Amino acid sequence: MLTGLKPILLPLVLVLVLCQVAPSTQEPLEVQLRLAGPRGPAGEGRLEVLYQGRWGTVCDDGFDFHVATVACRQLGYTAAITWTHSATYGQGEGPIWLDNVQCGGNEVSLADCVHNGWGTSDCHHGEDAGVVCSGQRLHGWVSLPIVRIKPILARAKLSMPVMEGAVEVKHNGRWRQVCDAGWTQNNSRVVCGTLGFPHEKRVDTSFYRKLWNMKLKDPSSSLRNLSQKSSFWVHRVQCRGTESHLSRCPTQLSPPAPSQHACPHGMHAIVSCVPGPAFQQDKNRGKKPPRKASLGKGLPVRLRAGAHAGEGRVEVLRHGQWGTVCGRHWDLAAASVVCRQLGYGTARQALLGAQMGQGLGPIHMSEVRCIGHERSLAECRFQDGEQSGCQHNDDAAVRCHVPHMDFQSQVRLAGGRSPEEGVVEVLVPVQGRLQWGAVCGAQWGLNEAMVVCRQLGLGFASHALQETWYWAGSPEASQVLMSGVRCTGTELALQQCQRHGPVHCPSGGGRFSAGVTCTTHAPDLVMNAQLVQETAYLEDRPLGLLYCAHEERCLSRSADTMQWPYGHRRLLRFSSQIHNLGRADFRPRMGRHAWTWHQCHRHFHSIEVFTHYDLLTLNGSKVAEGHKASFCLEDTNCPEGLQRRFACANFGEQGVSVGCWDTYRHDIDCQWIDITDVPPGSYTFQVVVNPKHEVAESDFSNNVLRCQCKYDGQRVWMHGCHTSDAYGADVVNEMERRERLANNLV
Repeated sequence: MLTGLKPILLPLVLVLVLCQVAPSTQEPLEVQLRLAGPRGPAGEGRLEVLYQGRWGTVCDDGFDFHVATVACRQLGYTAAITWTHSATYGQGEGPIWLDNVQCGGNEVSLADCVHNGWGTSDCHHGEDAGVVCSGQRLHGWVSLPIVRIKPILARAKLSMPVMEGAVEVKHNGRWRQVCDAGWTQNNSRVVCGTLGFPHEKRVDTSFYRKLWNMKLKDPSSSLRNLSQKSSFWVHRVQCRGTESHLSRCPTQLSPPAPSQHACPHGMHAIVSCVPGPAFQQDKNRGKKPPRKASLGKGLPVRLRAGAHAGEGRVEVLRHGQWGTVCGRHWDLAAASVVCRQLGYGTARQALLGAQMGQGLGPIHMSEVRCIGHERSLAECRFQDGEQSGCQHNDDAAVRCHVPHMDFQSQVRLAGGRSPEEGVVEVLVPVQGRLQWGAVCGAQWGLNEAMVVCRQLGLGFASHALQETWYWAGSPEASQVLMSGVRCTGTELALQQCQRHGPVHCPSGGGRFSAGVTCTTHAPDLVMNAQLVQETAYLEDRPLGLLYCAHEERCLSRSADTMQWPYGHRRLLRFSSQIHNLGRADFRPRMGRHAWTWHQCHRHFHSIEVFTHYDLLTLNGSKVAEGHKASFCLEDTNCPEGLQRRFACANFGEQGVSVGCWDTYRHDIDCQWIDITDVPPGSYTFQVVVNPKHEVAESDFSNNVLRCQCKYDGQRVWMHGCHTSDAYGADVVNEMERRERLANNLV
């Protein structure tokens, strides 16, 4: 670590780099595939994709067997045999729609896989990919990629989400009807799961049949089209109930006999779904959705570091400690059990390789095998993860189907240079009608910006702006219609956050309207708890060596009244190692022109308060504190295979790269808490990284580290160090109870 840097002249230039991301939608993209090229055996050819009405090809960069498997299944074949590169089946025409496609192998459609973005490619048609699929195609059965529930009763059309109605599927741009021939509870379960609901319930179909018979002769009835036998397109669906999507159920378009009608009884398949807690329309539920954790029977489970509702790294609470799940054999069946347990639908994707960042602590489960009917991950077969040899770079994650709530249409960004930035504008009722307006920028912060980016499907917030003079909002939305917004950061929509009753904006709006910039990925800082516990010690340091530290307010207030340089201060010293386990580099919020020069230590501060150190009583009262300015934010070390990219030498770039860590040694100034005035006793030692949330992270819940600390006046013991979300509430309560008991016995 450097302790001093020479001052240099700084150019007053601020460059804001914005990453372009593809916004996600609640309804899956309807993407069709076909095989083209020279005629050969059925099931092989150049892979072509229909997107936005144009056929194009797929580049072979990054193409592998998993991608081929998804493509072949989407084409209606049972499996993939192999794939080809370099335009084996001839060069295609039109756009190259997909490049660097990465699939896990369980996705329903190529649209669900990771790729550069539609039409974003550096390839030419000499790199067109092809596939060879198995010839065992299910005759007469097709895949249904998009499904919805069409409400029948008028009152159901006015509420979100739609939970009951007739099943419809989309094919070639048209919504088609599904016959109830042989319709089962398993079919309803899969439909509800596909639409983001954890459970289904039985429907009184006789009520709907009676309703249709009464309305059949009414030409103006909205039910008339639903009652026409000619509108039926799907004859029969046969689900086992464990499928993650309706497209995985065998589906027959026409009846077995040509003389048989598509739907002999003229009845449409009706389903009724039960929403999870976050999507229930209970007026007494409150505006805040529950935390993304299930504490029911079996192993409690939670999701971490996801940008959207229903996605994240899977963590389970076992033996009182939260841990991760190894990605070995992780599939849609296991992922769907997690999603339903959390109150979402089935899994849209089962992700491997720590695609939602790496976790900390134990790896509790490996080789998880579920059937799909389990109510909890604990009911599935699995091996102990600690004995499996798994590493956190293979932590499992999920993306769940969530109900369509229409939140995205209630907020928009205006005036930005890209769709990922701009002034925040909201749609709210004003005197009985909906109107677009601005949000007051006063007290606007990252938590509120995170909710906006999530609501728009744009990922995480990278900046929360209280002044937006360089962006022009929409003329029709210049009036401030929302102020005093306070979000926890987990809400699904800005409208769910607390806010002022009558609008009150001290700044008056205009250039002081709230703004955001969004990004796909974010960093995630986590402290190494074990290192803090192993390196803590006491030092009586002479005042003559503390002038610079005193200037930077790293000592307790009583140091101001001492007779310098005579005397000493008692310091609780320790080393801290801060890992970036996220998916983006951690960079200072301010550019170099705004960094602060400290002459005494001769270094720049890129973040004025990077960490907070506190010593608390067992009741939570603060008895001593310290802070560490980020004078040298750099890659102290990186894992093997990763190159260090940030270093402070010669006024270099500051930051912490993905996967690397920044170490502050115990012998660095201000790496301490001044406990000169603290009496002996039992305390809680606490470290908070990025305490003011100056820099956006994918998960702020793991930024706090706590240890049990015992001080007898001459020595100090640190034990039980853990991040704030490492243990279950019962374990934490027991640790605190024992400390209080031990303190009372002293």
